Amino acid sequence: MSDLLWQKPGVSVDADIQAFLAGDDVVLDRDFFLHDIQASRAHAEGLQRIGILTDDELAGIARELDALGADFSAGRFVLDARYEDGHSAIEARLTERLGDAGRRIHTGRSRNDQVLVATRLWLKEKLARAQALCVEAAGIALDRAQAEADVPLPGYTHLQRAVVSSLGMWWAAWAEAFIDNAVRAADTLAWIDANPLGSAAGYGVNLPLDRDHTTAALGFGRMQVAATYAQLSRGKFEMAAIEALSSAMLDLRRLAWDLSLFTAGESGFVKLPAQYTTGSSIMPNKRNPDVIELMRATYASVAAARCEIEQLLSLPSGYHRDLQLSKGALFHGFGKGLQALALLPDLLRNLDWDMERMRAALEPSMYATDLAVDMAREGLPFREAYRQAADPARWADGDPAASLAARVSPGAAGELRLEALRERLNARMQTTMGST
Repeated sequence: MSDLLWQKPGVSVDADIQAFLAGDDVVLDRDFFLHDIQASRAHAEGLQRIGILTDDELAGIARELDALGADFSAGRFVLDARYEDGHSAIEARLTERLGDAGRRIHTGRSRNDQVLVATRLWLKEKLARAQALCVEAAGIALDRAQAEADVPLPGYTHLQRAVVSSLGMWWAAWAEAFIDNAVRAADTLAWIDANPLGSAAGYGVNLPLDRDHTTAALGFGRMQVAATYAQLSRGKFEMAAIEALSSAMLDLRRLAWDLSLFTAGESGFVKLPAQYTTGSSIMPNKRNPDVIELMRATYASVAAARCEIEQLLSLPSGYHRDLQLSKGALFHGFGKGLQALALLPDLLRNLDWDMERMRAALEPSMYATDLAVDMAREGLPFREAYRQAADPARWADGDPAASLAARVSPGAAGELRLEALRERLNARMQTTMGST
């Protein structure tokens, strides 16, 4: 390992203790190493603006940071155990190439605000990705709701056949759900879009750092003004981001449950794309819905990440080394969540419904609610209509098309109001395109 930034003369470093302190940091930092480089460049520009760096020194630092980023992306530079973390690797590279100019890069900053700003940039990128995937999934669901609006589908409560529903209603539910998820991701992104760089270790520095410049240079919506709050927000902002992602994961879990039930041989309402299934290691006849089962499970990984970070935050104000452990949870939660979410659009696009199986699953009892409402509309008190409609002797095969067309309460099969969802989706699509 290279010399430690904080090492004091005459104090030896125990290898086992240092391994415990460093943990997986140097590996985890690979995820936002390019963001750390980006923030280092903006910080260097700010130092030049207050006279700490000369124009030539800034030019050299900018050149070497660009080269480091290119080397890292191409695999020519590997962030490994030679370094304590990504921050020290950047400083070591600049010092090696530029001497004293490289040694000046850390003036006015701490590894505390350095990790904060890199994490914040990374979170903005991940939330933008989550928003885009939710918008894409919502668009596919809305298109299919329009195309398959009148196709009958059994509606269930308590996993029991309940009423006649439709593919239009099923698809519209997921369209609106993922529009909401996109909105939540965007709102959370706007909330965390605050620049902590320049807060140092949480108490500022005795330099007139140009924080307005770094805020604009890094594309933040605002500066996180209070230096002490920058440290207090660590973990809090990460949890908010994970909560936005978990909102989509909850819906993905329930959608995957629907598909698990609908693909079961006992119903057989839908076929998954072949690439979303796997075979059994022993039963030659099996095609298992493993992808949707793992989609169902992914919420657990995201929820666990949030829980782990929350449990780290039983802390007073100021920086504490406990917070180092939040990085692993954050990367794991977003890594698993976005991986699952990225598979959703093509799954929705390629579902193949078996119309005959769905229609065959409709039975006379599923028209009982229609009967009760019809009698109530004709003047019978609803509780008496309910009692009469509960008599199996009054049940009979019905017309699913007529049942669906008569369901005219807003949002029901006969009044889906897909145009209202389309307006919301189009507004979100414009916002998404504007943020990329």
